[in-house]
Amino acid sequence: MTRFKVTLLAALAVGLLACSSASAAMVGIYRNNLETLSQRSQLVKLTGRNCARGGVEGGLRILVGKRTDACALRTPVVGRDLEIATEQRLLGGTPKKLSHKAYLGAVLRSGGGARYELRVFPRQRKVQLLKITPERTKYLAIAKGVKGVLGVGQMNAVRLRATNVREGEEKGQTKLAGLLGSELVVEATDRAGGELKGRAAAVAVGALGNNSKGVVAKVERIIVRVPSPF
Repeated sequence: MTRFKVTLLAALAVGLLACSSASAAMVGIYRNNLETLSQRSQLVKLTGRNCARGGVEGGLRILVGKRTDACALRTPVVGRDLEIATEQRLLGGTPKKLSHKAYLGAVLRSGGGARYELRVFPRQRKVQLLKITPERTKYLAIAKGVKGVLGVGQMNAVRLRATNVREGEEKGQTKLAGLLGSELVVEATDRAGGELKGRAAAVAVGALGNNSKGVVAKVERIIVRVPSPF
């Protein structure tokens, strides 16, 4: 599916929505199994100074380089009310001193230095939901000791959803949900969701701190969904 077609479909879906919420049913408009060079090439670097990438069996390998805190790769889909679901593994090649701080991530509404981000820490069994702007980082929700978070080398099904309420008392607010597979782990309501003007949907890999050099992960599948009906 071309970038133009995906972008147009996402825009039409948003325009035709009667309502949307964090509990809305979602329908897939973009799927990428990252099995071929053509599929992997659909992901374009969004952020990260030094990010190495390459094909591996059944997915895309991402290696964070020097002077880089995280690497994010965007999908061809742009839109406001979206869900991005991705299967990721933190690989054993990650240095032990970094693996405890390393995270797998999903990103929505990215642009202009701002974004929503879901971070899953395989070693800590922790999940964070963040709103990041050039001015500050706000932790919207944190869950610790999450049994559904799997360790180094194991696949984590990371899902982030952001949808605006279109009617009622909460009209204009943004409902956010972070899931592992089908399990809701964190959720939040952002009354100032309009502050985020970006529309990019991406996957991310990194570690806490200013230098994540050596963090290596594998992305195996990406699905982007929109609320239904549309």
